[in-house]
Amino acid sequence: MGATLRALRALVLFCGFYLLSLVLLAVAAAVDVAAVTWAPDAFAGKVVIVSLLLAVPVVRGMFMLRTPRGEEPSGLPVTEADEPRLWALVRELAAATGTRAPDAVVLTGDVNAGVGEEPRLLGLRPGPRRLYLGVPLLTGLTEARLKAVLAHEYGHFTGGDTRLSVLAVRGRVQIARTVGHFHAQADGREAAERTWQEKAAVRRTAKGRQARKVDTAGAGITYRLMAAVYTAYARLYMRATLSTARAQEYAADLAAARIAGRDATVSALRELPVLSAAHGFYLDTYATLGLPARQLPPRGQFFGGFGRMLTARETELAGQREQLPTAPGSPYDSHPPIADRVRRIGELPADGRGADDDGPALALLTDPARTLAALEDAVLTDEVRQFERAGEWEQLLCSSMAAGLASLDTPLHRALALHTEDRPTLPALLRLIDDGRLWQLALRLPSPEQAPTEQAPTAQAATEQAPTEQDPAFRESVRPVLRDSLRSMVLAEFSARSLLHWEFSWSRPAAVRLPGSASDLDGETGTEAALHAALTAALADHPDTGPLRALLPPTPQPA
Repeated sequence: MGATLRALRALVLFCGFYLLSLVLLAVAAAVDVAAVTWAPDAFAGKVVIVSLLLAVPVVRGMFMLRTPRGEEPSGLPVTEADEPRLWALVRELAAATGTRAPDAVVLTGDVNAGVGEEPRLLGLRPGPRRLYLGVPLLTGLTEARLKAVLAHEYGHFTGGDTRLSVLAVRGRVQIARTVGHFHAQADGREAAERTWQEKAAVRRTAKGRQARKVDTAGAGITYRLMAAVYTAYARLYMRATLSTARAQEYAADLAAARIAGRDATVSALRELPVLSAAHGFYLDTYATLGLPARQLPPRGQFFGGFGRMLTARETELAGQREQLPTAPGSPYDSHPPIADRVRRIGELPADGRGADDDGPALALLTDPARTLAALEDAVLTDEVRQFERAGEWEQLLCSSMAAGLASLDTPLHRALALHTEDRPTLPALLRLIDDGRLWQLALRLPSPEQAPTEQAPTAQAATEQAPTEQDPAFRESVRPVLRDSLRSMVLAEFSARSLLHWEFSWSRPAAVRLPGSASDLDGETGTEAALHAALTAALADHPDTGPLRALLPPTPQPA
């Protein structure tokens, strides 16, 4: 389908929203006239009031004429003077694609590249263009793969997608807002009805009468019916406009293959899901590691550490590149399945251009370290930027783990606090174990997940199923929870005395060493083996806390 036909279909669907609204308003007006003419005055007045309340969201949705402006991604605008090599590539690809270059390039912290345009007159006149380019893409892609990504984005420019999509976007937002208004009104009516019935039940109970069951099934029904009408049209609208969006993605992939080469395009398509998953893992595991301790990585390393992790985990990531997502597509997806896109481009004839002919894309930046540091200032919030900077990643890990252990809150902590009605500490737990009350305490721990049943058990059945502290099966089921929590409490005790050492690694989880140990806790030698044996003895059917007390650091005596 050409750009003209796509624009015509978008315009027809957009007008359909207004036609639907006008038809609903006409039906409401006809009902009002009939009620005023034939029904009693009291009933007619109620009908008119309901019609007016229903008409307000409809009219409000119709007059949302301004194209909604989404919140633009936060990022670092770079001029041609700042990054001449990057801008040269941007202009080169624009000329090769047959479209004008963007007016601005904005570096972001996401694994994404996108184009933005602010068209005028419903997309009939072009507007300023922006290219949003994620620095993680520069970090993880070669220059050849980056060319394929940028050529894909320019393919949207060539097809007029960025201008013609304004109609589809506006229609989706207006329908969603109208549906949202109706649901909000329905929820408000339901909440009001529930409050009134609950108050009535309290009054009836106070008078010694049986309270009626709260039933709000009919509250807000008219609003929900109106929402259902617009939701049905929204499904039609979304399926039609998003099918166009998927076709635009296929066309943009072909443009990328033509400009950057078949192999580079296929390689980039395979790499993007891997980079996205790896970056999410990096943010959760490394970049935000020190937030509980109000610390940030070294300057420039919030985004800069991503490349170091990719290098360390290259073998692990190589296997993921061959395993494309296989989830079935949905008619409401804006992008086709990545496996289908790879297959289509892979079927093109070879063009002799490789996927790794160039070096890393990050080398396009004049001073990557400076840019990564400046991106932190542009993307991180004011509050986060005030956090202390760690000198090294190892220091960040130690600070974070110490803060986490200091605020430890395990199921065992909560159970111990309830059982003793006092602050949950390791000495208190050891005393309780010595007194033979460990399994009484274990009864307060969350029970293992059980399969849901259709009916709640009777009181007799619940009593029969309740575990007892002497039950061997119960002890075995709860012992792993006790072991993990007790181990954490022991580590917290060492951490409070500054006796723990954490080993930082880009390729594997952090490892902890106890005083006097020669390897991390994954090993079974030295102090680690002694700790394992001490935990086993403390949680045995006939517990012995002696070995564990012998390992613990001495409690400081008051001066």
